[in-house]
Amino acid sequence: MDLFGQALENRMKNEAPLAERMRPRTMDEFVGQEHITAPGRLLRRAIEADRLFSSILLYGPPGTGKTTLARIVANHTKAYFESISAVLAGVPELRRVIQNAEDRRKLNNQRTLLFVDEVHRWNKAQQDALLPHVERGLVTLIGATTQNPYFEVIPALVSRSRIFELGPLKDQDLEKILDSALKDKERGYGNLSIDLAQDARSHLIDMANHDARNLLNALELAVETTHPSDDLVIHITLDIAQESIQKRTLAYDKKGDNHYDTISAFIKSVRGSDPDAALYWLAKMLAAGEDPRFILRRLVVLASEDIGLADPQGLVVAASAVTAFEFIGMPEGIYPITEATLYLATAPKSNSAKSIYAAQDLIQKEGMGAVPVHLMDSSRDAAGFGHGEGYLYPHNYPGHFIPQEYLPKSVLGNRFYEPSGEGYEQIIARRLEQWHRQIEESSQSSDVKKDT
Repeated sequence: MDLFGQALENRMKNEAPLAERMRPRTMDEFVGQEHITAPGRLLRRAIEADRLFSSILLYGPPGTGKTTLARIVANHTKAYFESISAVLAGVPELRRVIQNAEDRRKLNNQRTLLFVDEVHRWNKAQQDALLPHVERGLVTLIGATTQNPYFEVIPALVSRSRIFELGPLKDQDLEKILDSALKDKERGYGNLSIDLAQDARSHLIDMANHDARNLLNALELAVETTHPSDDLVIHITLDIAQESIQKRTLAYDKKGDNHYDTISAFIKSVRGSDPDAALYWLAKMLAAGEDPRFILRRLVVLASEDIGLADPQGLVVAASAVTAFEFIGMPEGIYPITEATLYLATAPKSNSAKSIYAAQDLIQKEGMGAVPVHLMDSSRDAAGFGHGEGYLYPHNYPGHFIPQEYLPKSVLGNRFYEPSGEGYEQIIARRLEQWHRQIEESSQSSDVKKDT
């Protein structure tokens, strides 16, 4: 690197954002994720001993230390450390990396550690291009992803990697990171006199939402935009902290894990008859910009799957919410969505609609039974084939019911639908019980006639 290039790199390093300057350089500086970074843990031992020979995937929300761990590996290893971003690099860039890795192995017998940030952004073909080089050990992959690798990374790479999951940072972790930034004289604000009010500190930590990068960005904005007082002290008040981080950053990707996990929590809360929890997850999805139509589609499904005939009005309410939303849109459209959510959460529950699967399973096992003659369409073949002959029209009988067989002979006696006994299904259960009793009496009467 020439003198001008070195000067530019030094200037950029000094002018880098606080979050970048304060990035831990060693495992001792790393804060949080004790389940994988505490002394004696596998990953820490491998990093400190420079024995990271198998590929790893670091999976977790933003701002939890994935890239930092990769940088620490770079500081500890004698292997050549190559870093690329899946957002910017494609197969041509990967080919260059692989060629350089082969040259280093041939000339110096030097291993290559390849850090791929946002590895889930690579499509299947791009991940496939990396696979053979990981398989033969030419490169050791360190992949960072905010998405579940079991879904977003090809199975062949997953099976050849050790997955380490990083969780959201705890408040005490953020406290340590904040204090470190305030005291560090080389990279932080240790050379300045800063008075951070306790309520301002609590606000920054709370609104950072477990993300170290959010916290340090807010602190930097607060410090850099606040003029020192006459005594050269920078006073960070609650008002300043609130201006520096006005809105909580939500960890939510409409195509990723948070999308699926949050809608799952929402559905399970409605199914579990907890309207408060259902409203909480609904509010989170709407605040994160989730498509209201997606939520409504799930409510319509839930109305049939989990409420069903225990309250047939549930499907009507859910479907009406869809129509109402399309008519009025947002922001007022939040009301029919909320009404449907509350109605379904507080309605009696039944999953008896799943009885269709029992009928499907029987058809898969025994095949499709023939339609009994008396149930066939009489409008076309009654004269020639006797279709429909013997059919008893229920409306001609008391109670609009008359016992007769409606199933194929091969599956007679099977019952698929069992009312739950909840809500309206209590009435259905009594009605079915009465009909079944009439069927049994009719069957007994037929047996007596046959005997005589």
